[in-house]
This record gives sequence, structure tokens and C-alpha cells, in this order.
Amino acid sequence: MVRSVVVGLDGSAESRAAAEWAAREAKRRFLPLELVHVWEAVPAPMALAPLLGVPPADGRGSILREAAEEVRLRHPGLDVIVDQVPGRPAEVLTKAAKDAALMVLGSRGLGGIGGFLVGSVGQAVVAQAEQPVVLVRAGERLADGHATDPSAVPFAGTPFGPVVLGLDTDSPDDAVITFAFEAAARRVTPLRIVHAWSLPPYFAYGLPADPELDALLAKQDAAALAEVLHRWKEKYPAVTVVEESRAGSPAVHLVDASREASLVVVGRRVRRSPLGAHIGPVTHAVLHHAAAPVAVVAHD
Repeated sequence: MVRSVVVGLDGSAESRAAAEWAAREAKRRFLPLELVHVWEAVPAPMALAPLLGVPPADGRGSILREAAEEVRLRHPGLDVIVDQVPGRPAEVLTKAAKDAALMVLGSRGLGGIGGFLVGSVGQAVVAQAEQPVVLVRAGERLADGHATDPSAVPFAGTPFGPVVLGLDTDSPDDAVITFAFEAAARRVTPLRIVHAWSLPPYFAYGLPADPELDALLAKQDAAALAEVLHRWKEKYPAVTVVEESRAGSPAVHLVDASREASLVVVGRRVRRSPLGAHIGPVTHAVLHHAAAPVAVVAHD
């Protein structure tokens, strides 16, 4: 079965931005694009109440038709599939992600503050899907991750910004690293790998700073990062790798790096337990505050 790039569509500006981003990604991957619109059915007597805000059947269909027409117009030759499904959005989209190469969702921006405000549906899909999920905020349609030209306007003629990968050297995962390297290779852009390290806990208890120890720990951490990446740089020789080992919060460093990025890649450990789904504090913070699209790659 040929997998597709799937995008959840609800007619909002965020979901249309996600559809545009997904269309470009589908072309880069030579895959079909599937537009999925989910609507929640209600009992017939309740459906007659206009205050519920449930669009009529023809209104729901128009969301898909208009989006598909716009995508086909902007991307001639792209195979576009439309699917209208009743049910709970989080459940339907999580199920659709199982057979997808990639799930793409829109995410509302925080006004003048660069970043995301991830809604309950987006958080649920990210926390449960075992295929990669990308969240795209409104405003990404023009830039698509391209750097700005001298007039500070991003357009398709400028190169892509780097792909940024948040890497945990204690438990690096092949799926997360592979996704980031391949994303950089498709965009012909550098891969900026960010790893953050912390001083031992007892340094927080009023002891004086030790620059020599800081330098030693930084050197050791940089060496550990280089060791993890050695075989990946051999596997992807065409990808320029920029390694950054910094002291401090990984979420803060990733959010900062996202300002110049075309895509930020983070991992999410799959939790199969009665405690339920889990995103993780770093990934959660990056989803809410990154200034670029964020890809969350699930791993064991």
C-alpha cells in the first residue's frame, strides 16, 4: 500500500496552512496528499438547533472541495485525495495516522509571540500517534521554511533554513535521527543538532562557579555528541551537520534555534501503560513555543 501525507482539515487558517505545508512535503516525498475532514455527528433532533454551530452536510463538503481545489491549483500534478469522516477528531486523526507516512495538523499561533498554542486535538494526536506528526501554525504558507532574501521576504527562490534536531545523547533513537537527516537532505539544507547539558545538581547550592570544570564538562559532552553522530554523518555525507552542545534548558535552546529553522524535530517516547499517553516536558514546551513547524517522532 502506498502511504500518503495526511492533513487534518477543518477550514481554519491554521489547517489551510497545514494543507499547504503538507502539499509541498508530499511533492518532496513523491507521495499523494490526503485531506481529511472530521465532523462529529449529533442526534437528528439536536442537529436542527442552529446554536450548536454544526455546519450542514453541504457546508462540510465545501470545506474539502475548496481546499482540494486550492491545493491542486497551487500544485499541479499532485495526487490529492479527499476524505470526510464522522467521529471524534482526535480519534479519527490518530487512526488515520497509523497508515500515513506523515500526519500534518494546523496549530494556532500566539499572536505577536512566536510559537504555538496546541489545542486538545493536536495534543491528543501527538501523544497517541506512532507515526511522525507535524504541527504547522498559520503564516507558514508563504515562507515554507525558506530563509529571507535581502528585503526580509521569504520566498521559494531562497534556500531553506536549517532543520533543527533536539538530540538526547543518553538515549539517541534511530527513528528520530533518521527523520531529521532525511528532512535536511530533501531540503538541501544543513542539519543543526542541539544538545543541552546541565551541571551536577550540587552546583545549584551556592557553590562558586568553576570555569575549568564547566569547560571540561562541555568538552566531554561535545565528544559524546560527536560519537553519536559519527555513523550518521557517514550515512548522509551530503548533509552538512552543525553540532551544538550547550549548558542549560534543552527546550529554551530549541525554541531559540527554531527562529531560523525550516523545521524542528523532537522525539516522543511511546508509553504503553495504564498511565496513558505522554508527550514529555521538552517536546511539550517546543510544541507550544517554537517559531517553526515542529515534527514529533514517536519512538520506543
